[in-house]
Amino acid sequence: MTATPDTEVGAEEGRLQRRLGVGGLTAIGFSNIVGSGWLFAALYAAQIAGPAAILAWIAAGLLCALVALVMVELGATRPEGGGTVRWPLYASGRLTGTVIGVSVLLAVGATSAELTAIVQYAGYYLPWLYANDELTGWGVVAALVLSVVLTALNWFGVRLFGTLNTAVTVIKVVIPVLTVVLLIASAFDTAHFTDHGGFAPYGYGAVLTALAGGGIVYSVNGFQAPVDFSGEARNPRRTISLAVLGSIAAAVLLYLGLQVAFIGAVPDAALVGGWAGVNFESPFGELAVALNLGFLAALLYADAVVSPGGSAYVGVAVNARHTYALAKNRLLPRTLMRVHPGSGVPRRAMALNLAVMVVFLLPFRGWQDIVSVMGTMYLLLYLAAAVAAEVFRRREPDRLSGWVPGLRWIAPVAFLFSTEFIYWSGWEDLRLALPLVLLGVPLFALLWRTDRIGSLRAELRRGAWLVAHLLVLLLLSGLGSFDGAGVLPAPWDSLVVGAWALAVFPVAVRSGVREPAAPEPAPSAGSAAEL
Repeated sequence: MTATPDTEVGAEEGRLQRRLGVGGLTAIGFSNIVGSGWLFAALYAAQIAGPAAILAWIAAGLLCALVALVMVELGATRPEGGGTVRWPLYASGRLTGTVIGVSVLLAVGATSAELTAIVQYAGYYLPWLYANDELTGWGVVAALVLSVVLTALNWFGVRLFGTLNTAVTVIKVVIPVLTVVLLIASAFDTAHFTDHGGFAPYGYGAVLTALAGGGIVYSVNGFQAPVDFSGEARNPRRTISLAVLGSIAAAVLLYLGLQVAFIGAVPDAALVGGWAGVNFESPFGELAVALNLGFLAALLYADAVVSPGGSAYVGVAVNARHTYALAKNRLLPRTLMRVHPGSGVPRRAMALNLAVMVVFLLPFRGWQDIVSVMGTMYLLLYLAAAVAAEVFRRREPDRLSGWVPGLRWIAPVAFLFSTEFIYWSGWEDLRLALPLVLLGVPLFALLWRTDRIGSLRAELRRGAWLVAHLLVLLLLSGLGSFDGAGVLPAPWDSLVVGAWALAVFPVAVRSGVREPAAPEPAPSAGSAAEL
């Protein structure tokens, strides 16, 4: 069934300015990935898994590569501002679109983690900003001021955004690489990889816990950013694929180097209580000071503003495209869909996101508290994209770009690993994250009663799989070995979760294929030739 284009959405999409090439998009992806994660994740991952945290980075890179291939195909086939939010609606209907939309709206708070990281490192010089492992009242005020400044810098258009972000990205490459080189050259003890409990002192199951609890998933999940700018990309079929895969490869290699350098450079005195007892408020900065690398320490504390600040800068821009897309989905008022004609920026959406960041800064005052929950929110987006890719492949095979061979098996594997990563986040995070996301169900019912678009029964058939999937995951998490009751011991709990995911995926795909497609916007005049 051919959908009737939403001309209002198409008109707003046409106001987006297609000015981003491969270099600008790759810088967006890399800058969004390498933020506060490089400052803290190596410490938290080592506390949870010891030297085996290296395996967690490799696993996260593999997940990103699989999901990225799905995103690349979708971004090349359906370039649209905030496309990652729109595809679940097109493929699986309004119930799925609303539930995923709620997770995306909540994930806007991830930018608050970058602001928290900036203030936490600034606490080295201004201790009244950070104390007792959390921001002080003045620290929260400083983070709020930063959120306003970054929103203002995004206010004036995509060209200025691309130029500033590329300059920041250069700094974000040089300083972490220099950190790896100097730490390895100054104090690298290979015995740290085998002593103090061995390579995996807390078991290999801790590697999975480190993925979310250690901030690893959060640290590498920014790769989707170029896809959300696909509506503003020149020749998206070529630029999106190169930008996404290139930014992932560069970032994962950098993170691996940082983890190895951290493990080898930690002073023996800090390991008296084992890896779980290692504690630094500013991990790499304090290591540099302990090793008498004063020049590096000064650079690190300066980069503590640049790196998370650059990621927060990109995050504000990406989140604006997400909120803009949620307005197109009718989850938010359509007035938030408006694109400013002069700048080509969805300014109203950006203003709403500023309010969301403020809300998240108040109750969550620590970096790890924010990223554990936010990482789960983003994984739901990847899970829904995998289903969308297979639905589109079956429903409209002629429209696929064909850039990604083997999409038939890549999509279910991406769905499987996204589900496992959600489960590995642990009960302590999921018991908060999943009920919040499931608030999308009553919200969907309320919105349907208001606009009554489509058949309620058809929408429930198309989206029931996601609700069931999240409820079962919540149940299994409570019974499992990742902060749960332990009724399902490892590794059997992960095997049960995997079997459940493989059973749900074909049901989700069939639900999307059998029902009529959700309306898509008409392509803008500027993009028709490129598609």
